[in-house]
Amino acid sequence: MSQKALAMACGWGSQSRIGNYETDSREPTLDDVRTIAAALRIAPEALLLEDDDSVQNVQMALQPTKAPKAYPLISWVMAGEWAESPDNHHPGDADEWLSSTENAGENGFWLTVRGDSMTCNGNPSFPEGSRILVRPEADRISGKYYVVKLIDKGETTFKQFIEDAGNKYLKPLNPSYRTIEINGNCQFIGRVIDTKMTGL
Repeated sequence: MSQKALAMACGWGSQSRIGNYETDSREPTLDDVRTIAAALRIAPEALLLEDDDSVQNVQMALQPTKAPKAYPLISWVMAGEWAESPDNHHPGDADEWLSSTENAGENGFWLTVRGDSMTCNGNPSFPEGSRILVRPEADRISGKYYVVKLIDKGETTFKQFIEDAGNKYLKPLNPSYRTIEINGNCQFIGRVIDTKMTGL
């Protein structure tokens, strides 16, 4: 995997961080070690050299690796139907399953991002075709990302939830799209807790 591809898989806008780590000009943080390991689908310990005493100390501080769990990749139509009747939601019939170490609960599922409304030059960015893991019935937290059904439009969308001075909005990351003010005219399906890039 190239430095650029690895940086993209880690959700970093530039490959310079990867280059600095490879040339030992910068020491990776524990969070960065975990991020790189997740992108490479290996245990964080595999990135650490065992013959270095200072690294041994860092290795002891790492949390145990969580076992990945597979969740179904479903359609946006199925996601919208889940909003209407979560008790009847049975995503187990999906043709494709993707794993994650994030806990999306019993009814978690993956979606494929449509369009470019959540694509930007910054970080994070969710390009069309990338996969997002949705945890249904998650708490609403301003600044986090959600899949929401717009009741008046009859469509399901993926946006950043913003709450400011008592007002609530669904904000696209792409500045070419408008922010949607919400006031009970939508239903939150779940929070996005993980993403996978495709086509690297």
